[in-house]
Amino acid sequence: MIDQVTVFLPNEPGALAGVAALLGGMGIQMHTLMVADTADYGIVRIICDTPNAAARALAEHGYRAAATQVSALEVDNVPGGLAQMLTKLADAQLNVEYAYCASIGDRTFDIVKLTGEPVALRLKQAGLRELAPAELYVPDAE
Repeated sequence: MIDQVTVFLPNEPGALAGVAALLGGMGIQMHTLMVADTADYGIVRIICDTPNAAARALAEHGYRAAATQVSALEVDNVPGGLAQMLTKLADAQLNVEYAYCASIGDRTFDIVKLTGEPVALRLKQAGLRELAPAELYVPDAE
């Protein structure tokens, strides 16, 4: 599993910019960003290089933020690739609470919040491998 930063923000101009500025000012690199909204607030999900430090810093600055464990699963970047992965999850009795896609370099993966314990064992039985945090980031070019 990997840690994702989840932040609840008011739906108002500049709220997301404040989060990005705070994390950027701390030298925290965001690798993925997903924003969903409700009538009253936005839910921001971030994969970054230091998720626990990011969540603490955001909380210290008054944001409602926490690190949440999710799975990162590589997906074949072909028509039907996502359907194949989702079918394997369903067959393993793993429920997808939410998911979002990302690509870094030439890799395509889904960040997935799953329920159905034990998640790691069920993923393995389904023939799916969770990516480690280091596999999600493209190293800086020198």
